[in-house]
Amino acid sequence: MMLLKFNLIKFLSDYKFIVVLILANLGETLHSQYDVIIAGAGPVGLFLATELGLAGLAVLVLERDSTNANPIKAQPLGLRGLNTPSLEALYRRGLLDAVLADAGQGLAHVKSQGGFRSAGHFARLPINAERFTPSRWPYRLAGPAFGTALTDLATLNRVLTKRALALGVSIRYCAKVQGLLQHDGGVQVQAGGETFAGQWLVGCDGGRSQVRKLAGIAFEGTEPSFTGYQLLCELADPEKLKPGFQTTPAGFYAKAGQGLVMVTEFDQGRFDRNQPIDLEYAQALLRRVSGQDVTIKALHQAHSHTDRAKLASRYCQGRVLLAGDSAHIHSPLGGQGLNTGLGDAINLGWKLAACINGWANPGLLDSYEAERRPAASQVLAWSRAQAAVMAPSPQGRALGALVKDLIDTQDGANYFIGRIWGLAHPLLGASAPDFQLSGNRLGQRLHTGRGLLLDFTHNPALHALCRPWQGRLDYLADTAQDTLGLKALLIRPDGVVAWLIEGEVDLTAAEAALVRWFGPA
Repeated sequence: MMLLKFNLIKFLSDYKFIVVLILANLGETLHSQYDVIIAGAGPVGLFLATELGLAGLAVLVLERDSTNANPIKAQPLGLRGLNTPSLEALYRRGLLDAVLADAGQGLAHVKSQGGFRSAGHFARLPINAERFTPSRWPYRLAGPAFGTALTDLATLNRVLTKRALALGVSIRYCAKVQGLLQHDGGVQVQAGGETFAGQWLVGCDGGRSQVRKLAGIAFEGTEPSFTGYQLLCELADPEKLKPGFQTTPAGFYAKAGQGLVMVTEFDQGRFDRNQPIDLEYAQALLRRVSGQDVTIKALHQAHSHTDRAKLASRYCQGRVLLAGDSAHIHSPLGGQGLNTGLGDAINLGWKLAACINGWANPGLLDSYEAERRPAASQVLAWSRAQAAVMAPSPQGRALGALVKDLIDTQDGANYFIGRIWGLAHPLLGASAPDFQLSGNRLGQRLHTGRGLLLDFTHNPALHALCRPWQGRLDYLADTAQDTLGLKALLIRPDGVVAWLIEGEVDLTAAEAALVRWFGPA
C-alpha cells in the first residue's frame, strides 16, 4: 500500500498535476462529479450556489458546521446592513421581499426623525439622507431596491438555503474541507471523511479559508489597530453607561438596544481569537474601555472582530476560485464585507456557468477578478480610513472633526452616501436603472438569470441581431415611464450595463458587446 501511494504521488508529479492532497485512504468512495463545489454555506456561498443552480448546474455546498442555525447569526449579533447593489442583486432574483420580510426589516433610510434620516455612517459618524441629491445620480431611479436596508445572517441563510435546495443544490454539513487535489480536468476535495469530485471549487469559507491556503494563494495586507466586541448581556447598573456612541481614551462603547453592548479597544488586535470571551473578561474589558465601574450581571453571547485588512493576491488559481471573506477581510464597519461578498457571488455565478456550459468567450472568467478585486481593494482602503478616524489619539480626533465637517456639507454627504450605498456613474459598466416598464420593473425581468437587451425603440434590426443568442439572453421591446434619454441597453445577467445607445443604433458595436459577454453566436 505504501509503495502504491508513492507511485501515485510520482505519477501526479510527473504529469505536472497540482497536488495538495494525497488521499489518505485509496479505498474511499469518490462521489459523482459535480460541476461546482462550494466550500462554505454562508450567504456568499449560498447565493453563488443559487446563481449556479439557476443555470442548471450540479452544485455541492460543503459546510464545516453541523447546522446553519448558529445563534450568533440571529439578531442582534447577526444584524447586517445591505447596500443598494446587494438589494438589487436579491431583488433581481426575486429574493428581496423574503429577506426583508423574514428579518422584520425594511429600507433603513425611510423614516425621518426631526429632519434626520440615516444614510449609514462613516467611522461611527452619522450621515443624513436628507442631504441626498438624486440629480447627482441621474441613472438611479427610486424603486424597491434603492437605498439601504437591514437584515440578519440567519434570515439570509434561511432564504438562500430554501432557494438553493429548490434549484437542486446539494448541501453537506459537518464537511470541513481538509484536502484538495487539483488537475487539468477538475478538482477532488476531501471533506468530512469523504472525497468529492468537481470541475471547479470555489472557496467561500471565510477569512481563515482552508481552500485559499490549500490552493497556495497569498493573503496580504495590514495588521489590526483595534479589537471590537459585541456583548449580548445584562447590566446590573446600565445607568452608568451613557447612551449612544461614547469615545474614551481606550476606544469607544455603545449601548445598542436588545441588551447589546458594543465595545472597541485600540489594542493592535492583541486579543487571541481562540480565547473564550467569558463574563470575567467581558466585564474587565467594559470597565477598562468605558472608565466606569459597571457590572455585567449575565453574559449570553459574545463575538469579537478586528480591522485586519487583507486581500488575496489572486482570485483564481487553476480550478480554484475565491469569493467573499475568503478573498478579502477587513473590519465589519458599515457592513461592507457582506455586501462585497454578495457582489462577488452575482458577478462570478453567471460567468462560471457560461464557462461550464460551453459558451463563454476566452477571458470572460478572467473578468471576475479584473472587476471584483479592485472593488475589494477600495473597500479595504475605506475600512482603514475609518479605523484612522476612530483612533482615540489627538490625530484621530482631529481627523474625525474634519471628516464630520465634510459629512455635514451637501457635497460631502452625497460623496459618502454614494460610497456607502454603492452608487456608480457613468452608466456603462455599472448597475442598470430599475426602469418602470409598461407591465413591471426591469429588476423583475432578470429573475431568470439570463441577460437582456432592452429596446425602447422597437427596432427590428436589434431584435434580429439577438436571435443567435437566444437562451443566453432575452430581447424586450418596451416603453418606460422614464427612459433617461436612452434608446437601448444590453444588460448582463448580474444587472450590469454592457452596451447602451442614446443616438443612432450602432449594430456593429452592439454585436461586439454581445460576442464579448455572451460568446460566439
